[in-house]
Amino acid sequence: MQSTRHLKDRIFLVIKGLAMGAANKVPGVSGGVVAFVAGFYEEFIYSLQRVNKTAFRLLFNGRFKSFFRYTNGKFLALLFLGMVISYFSVSKLLDYLIVNYELYVWSTFFGMILGSIYYINKDFESWNKRTLTFLMLGALVGISISFLDPAKENDNLFFVFFCGIISVSGMTLPGFSGSFILILLGNYVLLLVDSVNALYDTIADIFSGNFDFIKNEVRIRMLKVLAVFTLGSVTGLVTFSHILNYILHHYKNITLATIIGFIVGSLGVVWPWKKTIYLTNETGGYILDSAGKQIILNYKRFFPGASTETYIAIAYIFLGILIVLGLEWYGQRTRQIKA
Repeated sequence: MQSTRHLKDRIFLVIKGLAMGAANKVPGVSGGVVAFVAGFYEEFIYSLQRVNKTAFRLLFNGRFKSFFRYTNGKFLALLFLGMVISYFSVSKLLDYLIVNYELYVWSTFFGMILGSIYYINKDFESWNKRTLTFLMLGALVGISISFLDPAKENDNLFFVFFCGIISVSGMTLPGFSGSFILILLGNYVLLLVDSVNALYDTIADIFSGNFDFIKNEVRIRMLKVLAVFTLGSVTGLVTFSHILNYILHHYKNITLATIIGFIVGSLGVVWPWKKTIYLTNETGGYILDSAGKQIILNYKRFFPGASTETYIAIAYIFLGILIVLGLEWYGQRTRQIKA
């Protein structure tokens, strides 16, 4: 019975990683929200901040079991396993759904964020002038970000490293979408589409015994970009986790109020009814990425009219809310069983 429960916990942890990975790839959606709603956000931040001098000392001294226990390695390993799987499976499915069912995908995410706001707010009992001020500041930052114009693509490795540090903000700071920040920095396609596709193609070539990619300068460049981006992401994860762990311990109410504000502000990014604005050249033709997809510049938002499509989209908003409530129910049930 005990072993079955442990197995279920491990499977659900991988599924949570899948959800975080998928959410991180969608512009406007934050993987940190998944962690927050599913009830493992503080454990996630605590585990990451354990990657410190003591952890590296244990690692370099060959005390691998102690290192694994000290850093809550089982938890992090299963979570990151889910994220890695997500980038080659769930996120690919999301790419397809966004292209073919864009309105309904955004509606579902919009509902999930609404549900997240309810979930975080319902147990927050420290509303006062100070926390309300930080709530409004967080919302203002979130809304302002959604109206910024993106920069041009830049594959300079120092800038790519910086993008890696910034992009993981969505994992550590709920409501702050790392993918959307990458769009604003101009490197979303480069780092989350082209470089990931290059890795996928390389793995496929290796398994098929084809090593011609070694002579492919473009492929090698993309793999270097992905490696530097990954290094930046790991650096950002560890750095942000230490900062957030300190802030959560010393300024918890202000931090939670700001996070709620970020999440409220992010509703503007995932507003379902919007027209996609693509990057075009001087003649008005669409500019494509290396995968042949039209590059998104920004979105023009509008209010929907009464139609069957609108009513279906509203139904998907409620579905998103129910998904979050379901996660909340599961999180409470898990905590009760462990208690």
